[in-house]
Amino acid sequence: MAITAKQNPSRCPPHPGEVIEDMLKDLDFSKIAIAKMLGISRQQLHAILAARKPVSPEMAARLGKLFGNGPSLWLRLQAAHDAWHAEREVDVSAIPSLNVA
Repeated sequence: MAITAKQNPSRCPPHPGEVIEDMLKDLDFSKIAIAKMLGISRQQLHAILAARKPVSPEMAARLGKLFGNGPSLWLRLQAAHDAWHAEREVDVSAIPSLNVA
């Protein structure tokens, strides 16, 4: 029987930058070296790590190659983070719900 972790709906899913930051703690590379390996500027990496910049599909491809886990993980992390914020910040009260079979 598979056990799946359930996320607390009131808690924001982590931004991909938080996950990268955790992964970097276990690696023996500086952030400057990681940025160079990704082919991006140090400032761009820091903006992602600080959750000021989202992970784009292009960046997901780079991260997936670097960490060996493919781009899908990074895109799903970003989508979950974005959707959580959108559900709380976008006013949809005037939009009806259609019952589509």
